This record gives sequence, structure tokens and C-alpha cells, in this order.
Amino acid sequence: MIKLCIFDLDGTLVATQESIARPVNMTLALYGLPEQPVEAFNYFAGDGIKNTLKRALIASGDTSASHLEEGFPKCRAWLQEDPTYHVVPYDHMAWALGELKKQGIKTAVLSNKQHLSAINVVETIFGKGVFDHIQGQTDLIPIKPNPTGVYEILSLFGVDRSECLYFGDTNTDMLTGRNAGVTTVGVTWGFRPRSELEEYSADIIIDSAEEIPALLRKLNGDRPR
Repeated sequence: MIKLCIFDLDGTLVATQESIARPVNMTLALYGLPEQPVEAFNYFAGDGIKNTLKRALIASGDTSASHLEEGFPKCRAWLQEDPTYHVVPYDHMAWALGELKKQGIKTAVLSNKQHLSAINVVETIFGKGVFDHIQGQTDLIPIKPNPTGVYEILSLFGVDRSECLYFGDTNTDMLTGRNAGVTTVGVTWGFRPRSELEEYSADIIIDSAEEIPALLRKLNGDRPR
């Protein structure tokens, strides 16, 4: 029986491309490098802001990412300054989360954003108390696909890995779930195409947040309501 759903944040719960592009492009401008289009961040993002900046620097002509170490603290500060810039939830997500609560399913967020920024985004967009736990990156929780964050959340709720679904939109998410030994659910509405989710062996793939409550009912053997 599934008792817990863990959700990636960027590209799974909310569209955050513009909020990520803003501080990175501000950093590029510091060094006279050309800004990158927002759509490029579908591929730059997903592995923490430092890796995002590195990819953008290389794409902008700094092929050795020579400005990474100097630029990263500035970029991170600008991201934390306004982490909800133009962030919006994906269609049907708020409704789906409410339906999971009705089913008695615990919900958590696991993000590669800095911990306080992750909390800020989630609670600003969805409200406080919607999720049972929000976990961002800290000194003790390394970025995904390291499975430590998943293990911590499983332990927090006393849930076995067989009782958990992990939802995400990128190869990093599929690797995170696989590394943690939980069932992965790839979502096609986020940053990456279905083909990437298939390549990285998503256990289940869904095309709309509207499908989430029915998926849980099916896996738990409940009748449709």
C-alpha cells in the first residue's frame, strides 16, 4: 500500500524556469556574457543552482566555466532574494494534493533548491500545511540524485520504501528514486520530454496532475469515487 508521495519541486509541482533564469542571467551579465533564453533552462536546471550556472556559463561562451566559483555566491543570493519570481503551479496540482489528503496519503517535497528557498516557494504557491514535510538542500542533505533526502523523509514518517512513490520530471529524479529503491513516477508536463523519462526507466509515466489521485486509488486497490 502506498502511504507517502514525495514530489520534486521545479518542473513537477511548479513551473520555475523564469525564476531560475533571472539570477543566472544576472550573473552572466556581470561578466559580459550573453543571456540565455528561458526555454534553455529546461535543460540547464535540475541538479542545483551551481550546476545550472555552470551549464549557462558554458553555453554563453565561458567554455571552462572560469567564472563559476566567483559567480555562484552572487547567483545563489539573487535566487534566494526572489525565489517565487513568476512561479506558477501546474494545472490541477493543488486539486490533486487535496485529493491525496482525503485519501490519507502523506505528501512531501524534496528539492535541490536551498532549504529555506524551497519552503518559501512551496508555502507561497500552495499555502502552509498543504505538505506534511518540505525538504531542500542543506549541508546534511546533498543534492539529488543522492538518495539521502528520500531516506530522511521515509524515516520521518516511518514508511518503508515499498510504500512510497517519488514524482519527478527529469533524469535526476528518476535516478534519485532508483537510488533510494522507491517507485518512480515520471511526469511529462515539466522540464523534460517523455523520452528522457523512458530512457531512465520511470516505473510509471503520467501526463497530467489530474491523474495522480486515480493512480493512488488504483495502486491501493480502492474503487474509483
